[in-house]
Order: sequence, then structure tokens, then C-alpha cells
Amino acid sequence: MTIKASPLSHQRILLAEDDDSMRGFLTRALERAGYDVMAFDNGADAFARLKEEPFTLLLTDIVMPRMDGIELARRASELDPDLKIMFITGFAAVTLNSEVKAPKDARVLSKPFHLKDLVLEVEKLLAA
Repeated sequence: MTIKASPLSHQRILLAEDDDSMRGFLTRALERAGYDVMAFDNGADAFARLKEEPFTLLLTDIVMPRMDGIELARRASELDPDLKIMFITGFAAVTLNSEVKAPKDARVLSKPFHLKDLVLEVEKLLAA
């Protein structure tokens, strides 16, 4: 059985998620959907890679060590204003308000979510 790749496949996703098992689940789900995923366990390492090569989407947890996802997204959007950004968070109380200085078009997906919903949201964001 062959999995048909989405027409949006071969787009590059930079994933920053400090939880090892969550990072693994997200990486596998996105790779199965046809995306090229590079995953890191903290924002600082993810940002270092972003400075070296371009990505289509930054998918980042908000609460992480070394550099949180909001700071990562802010710096990433300064480097590449066209980079699409999606936050994933398990903290429902964390909202993106004007004081946070998160990129204006960033999306938020709250945990828990089904992996197929993540893939659908990524496809919608990349198609926008």
C-alpha cells in the first residue's frame, strides 16, 4: 500500500518540542503526511538551525527550556517574514495577546489534539 503524498508535501517544517514522546509522535505524523521535518528539543537549537537553512513552517511548543516558543517565533519571523508559525501548547491559559509580541498571523493548537487534526491544521496554514 502506498501512501499518497499531499500536494503540499516537500515543504519543510521546523519542529521545536521539549517532550520527547510528543516530538516523536508529531515528527512521524507529519513525515507520514509527506512533510520534511527537522525536530529539536528546545528553542535555542531550533533557532540555530533556522539561521542555517530555510523552512516553510515553524511548529513550536510555547513552554520550553533555553528559549520559549514565543521568543523563538519572534526571532524566526525577524529572520524570515514569510515563515508560517503555529504554536502547540498544553497550557490553555497561555494566550497570545498584544503584550506577548508573537507574530501576528501565528496559529495556536491546544493539546491534547489528534494527530490527524494537527496535519489538517498544518495543511490549512500552508495553503493560506
